[in-house]
Amino acid sequence: MRLIKGTVLVTGGAGFIGSHLCRFLLGKGFKVVCIDNLLTGSKSSIRDLESSSDFSFINHDVTKPLEINEPVHCVLHFASPASPVDYAKYPIQTLKVGALGTHNMLGLAKANKSAFLLASTSEVYGDPAVHPQPESYWGNVNPVGPRGVYDEAKRFAEALTMAYHTFHRIDTKIARIFNTYGPNIRGNDGRVVPTFITKALATRPLTVFGDGSQTRSFCYVSDMVDGIYRLMLSNINDPINLGNPEEYTILDFAKKILKLTGSKSKIEFRPLPVDDPKTRCPNISKAKKLLKWEPKVSVDDGLKRTIEWFKTN
Repeated sequence: MRLIKGTVLVTGGAGFIGSHLCRFLLGKGFKVVCIDNLLTGSKSSIRDLESSSDFSFINHDVTKPLEINEPVHCVLHFASPASPVDYAKYPIQTLKVGALGTHNMLGLAKANKSAFLLASTSEVYGDPAVHPQPESYWGNVNPVGPRGVYDEAKRFAEALTMAYHTFHRIDTKIARIFNTYGPNIRGNDGRVVPTFITKALATRPLTVFGDGSQTRSFCYVSDMVDGIYRLMLSNINDPINLGNPEEYTILDFAKKILKLTGSKSKIEFRPLPVDDPKTRCPNISKAKKLLKWEPKVSVDDGLKRTIEWFKTN
């Protein structure tokens, strides 16, 4: 994709990563059209952007057709419930935005002859039997388990995106996004970082499932947005992993949060949820080679920034 400082449409733009992406693109000189139905996103995430003449917000559910009355140079499809709490609450909406929403946004990209980037997920790998996970790994997913609505919605979205690339010659990109954290993430999001931080700051017990030996990796949001931007400008059509390969057990991560917050919270253990992945860590060799990208913000620095944000919000 040539660097044209035109209009970028961001679905899910009032969500966590979406709002950071809107802010970043405005800083790069693009016009940004933010689309969100505010099911899990919030206007407060983009309030500081609304004064910009290059920013516009449309409250719209992308599972329904959308017409934009200006040329669009790139569509970034980030709309979806994205945490286990959200897709347990909105399972049908999660499947519909992965299927109908992706179809509608690919159609909009086709009509505008624009590029299209799908925000996919490490969850396409399910409970992986290969570690760390390369893009060539097909995954180990339970399609009818409690996490299946999100995993399969994104797997279908990837297949549909690649079909549009192959059949309609759309310039498509697929970002497989691993755990990301930072300011603007909801405290009740249900994922590890916001849950541990909010509980630690309130001196409430931190809940660790199982024995805490399951692993996760955590990427700070500014690094993730930089990776997404590099992918957007690239000519890479195959999926690319974006995440931080620095891996922690959940128990060690809970202890790290307690240390950084200075909290006196206890750690309590509960049974593992169904289909909870035992490991999650990206192989980012393709991103390093093809995008010249890797995370720069250390986990400690990123967590300190996020903790400070939670203290004042």
